Amino acid sequence: MALIVQKYGGTSVGTPDRIRNAASRILATQREGNSVVAVVSAMSGVTDNLIKLSRAVSDQPTEREMDVLLATGEQTTIALTAMAINALGGRAISLTGAQAGILTDGIHTKAKIANITPRQIRKYLNDGIIVIVAGFQGQTIQGTITTLGRGGSDLTAIAIAASLKAHNCEIYTDVDGVYTCDPRIVPSARKIDVIAYDELLEMASSGSKVMQSRSVEFAKKFNVPFEVRSSFNQNRGTIVKAENPSLEKVVVRGVSIERNQAKVTITNVPDTPGTASRIFTALAEAGVIIDVIVQNVSVSGTTDISFTLNQDELDKLSGMLDAVVKEVGAASITKQGGIAKLSVVGIGMRTHSGVAATLFEALGKGGINIQMISTSEIKIAVIIDEAKIAQAANLAHEAFGLASDAAV
Repeated sequence: MALIVQKYGGTSVGTPDRIRNAASRILATQREGNSVVAVVSAMSGVTDNLIKLSRAVSDQPTEREMDVLLATGEQTTIALTAMAINALGGRAISLTGAQAGILTDGIHTKAKIANITPRQIRKYLNDGIIVIVAGFQGQTIQGTITTLGRGGSDLTAIAIAASLKAHNCEIYTDVDGVYTCDPRIVPSARKIDVIAYDELLEMASSGSKVMQSRSVEFAKKFNVPFEVRSSFNQNRGTIVKAENPSLEKVVVRGVSIERNQAKVTITNVPDTPGTASRIFTALAEAGVIIDVIVQNVSVSGTTDISFTLNQDELDKLSGMLDAVVKEVGAASITKQGGIAKLSVVGIGMRTHSGVAATLFEALGKGGINIQMISTSEIKIAVIIDEAKIAQAANLAHEAFGLASDAAV
């Protein structure tokens, strides 16, 4: 008897009919001779509505109480899903994250899983009962409710699969799998059959919304292969697993885009040891998440430093950065919104040359100016005007032949 962990996202359980559909799939999986744990998200739109409710009563709701509030979304879904399975003649029971044995640190709204003790889950599985677990949540050692951040149900499913040593982990969503690019942006995008952890991690952190990046990190760390597939059909999805030599034959696996970015440039920064540290330490203390960083070559003892961040983070800078710039003796700060990031990703880039040249040539022919460039071992990312991001994605997708089965 195989043990299978399934996860159903918010759109897959967004209505009573969809909950019944998920319940039918879960029950069918058990009736094929498997033990089943299903992790479910809050119904589509519920979390956003809960956030709106919190803003209606408080301009600055405390993070502890936000976790208590947001956890109720998943608790509603687990009860409804268990009810639906029982109505179909199955036997199911719902467990909150705490009841499932998910222990986290104490960082509210973005807690990290410290440990899972799935004794309750095993007990019910041994009795032939389907276990429905609330995604996105856990508790501290003191018993305080915590949540794992947006997309945290993915992390819950991967972590439970690792702790139970599940035979299969299936991530059900509203798309057929991982695509070479967002099909809404690039109509010729195709589903990828197999992708390496590192490739999906780079795509997730570069704007792809299929999986939470932390869940992919966790899967890689504990070597949990999983499949991303649609809950609305029986099509096979995308297998995500450790890389092997056959995966390296494809140079570029996909193209990701991230909109709503902003660029900050600090000019005439004294080129002395510790100056950059003071700037970025202040940003870290303000909770600002930085992405791409570029420092120009020093001229006459000064340099310019540019970095990108989500445009929504600009408010966190307020007067804080002005004070730091004055402290270090820099000249000025400029802030620019309306930019986006385009990334090409593939583990084959480690052993193949010419990827950057192909990308830059394609963008150049399209008249698209590159403002910043960032690279890693398996990714090249460029910052461009947001108004041209769709055009750039299509050009890059075509340049690397990603629409064909033999991408290069």
